[in-house]
Amino acid sequence: MTIRFIAASRLPTPWATFIMHGFEDDATGKDHIALTLGEVADGAPVLGRVHSECLTGDALFSMRCDCGYQLQEALKRIADEGRGVLLYLRQEGRGIGLLNKIRAYHLQDQGADTVEANEQLGFGADMRRYDLCVPMLDHLGIKTLRLMTNNPRKVEALTRDGVAISERLAITTGLNPHNEQYLTTKAGKLGHLMVLGDFTQASDVDIERKP
Repeated sequence: MTIRFIAASRLPTPWATFIMHGFEDDATGKDHIALTLGEVADGAPVLGRVHSECLTGDALFSMRCDCGYQLQEALKRIADEGRGVLLYLRQEGRGIGLLNKIRAYHLQDQGADTVEANEQLGFGADMRRYDLCVPMLDHLGIKTLRLMTNNPRKVEALTRDGVAISERLAITTGLNPHNEQYLTTKAGKLGHLMVLGDFTQASDVDIERKP
């Protein structure tokens, strides 16, 4: 596997002006990015999130999942701290791709949960990989993460691939009637460490939309 750094630029956002670093995976041709804020290469643990692409949630404001809410919450927390990193990995639909994700959504419309839908399409419940994070973090000079995630399997996978994680921080935001079953399934079948009672309701979350 070869992850190549391509270029970096400023990225102004509603929360802060980040530096956007672009990377390309030679094996797949996919491009991935990292957003950094502040001095992240000083050796101290860095507040971070590893976020897999969710076009429907991140860009189209879908309320079927919590992905867009998590993305915005992570960027806000990094901005509030003045230092951090967000790795944005192009592995849509927990690794099955956008069109298969739409097929999975169709099955969910018929009554399947998110895990059952993936499995009915012949996929595993979670097909994501995290080994590509290592060369990205190495390039940025980041040694240790304080990771924002509810997913212990993500912590285990990253640790197994060589990413040092000093702390796991819950990120519970965006609960709404459209994703309550989805979140319950993530907790019950995928082992995510979260309680719905701890979530911020989506109606209380300030979602930035361009005019």
